[in-house]
Amino acid sequence: MARLIYSAIASLDGYIEDERGKFDWAMPSAEMLAFVNDLERPIGTYLYGRRMYETMVYWETASGPEQLPESRDFADIWRSADKVVYSEGLAAPSSVRTRIEREFDPVAVRQLKEAASRDITIGGPGLAGAAIAAGLVDELQLFLVPIIVGAGKPALPVGVRVPLGLIGERRFADGAVYLDYRVGA
Repeated sequence: MARLIYSAIASLDGYIEDERGKFDWAMPSAEMLAFVNDLERPIGTYLYGRRMYETMVYWETASGPEQLPESRDFADIWRSADKVVYSEGLAAPSSVRTRIEREFDPVAVRQLKEAASRDITIGGPGLAGAAIAAGLVDELQLFLVPIIVGAGKPALPVGVRVPLGLIGERRFADGAVYLDYRVGA
């Protein structure tokens, strides 16, 4: 059975974007991106909400000598994985290996986990929050950036209580930290 992993880059005060919807402060360093690439290599499927998918689809065509080697590597990893986008309004995907589901169905995600031979990540705090609340998420991989933005979109769901157990951590030269938690300590 595959694990369902929620991975997010957030400000120290817990937001994935600020109150203006910006996240330029969250761009990973080459060191962090190389680490992320190693985490992403075993992933077989990405689950996204529409907004997260529209952000990530950049990687479908990102390539070229102007890109950092770590960015080119991430683009290759992203393109080789399957994607499921949960959206009522998105007419068609903008990337290969992508299908659209009109609504998030916890039963279908549980069946996907049971059938998958490779791990699955879930991106976007709304979708991840629904999966956390449904008891589907097995692991949280949080990258905390050394900035306080004061308000915005929270990385973690409000009103959901879940015990966690720390299973990994790493500090990066730019002051960002990685915290890896197993759900259900």
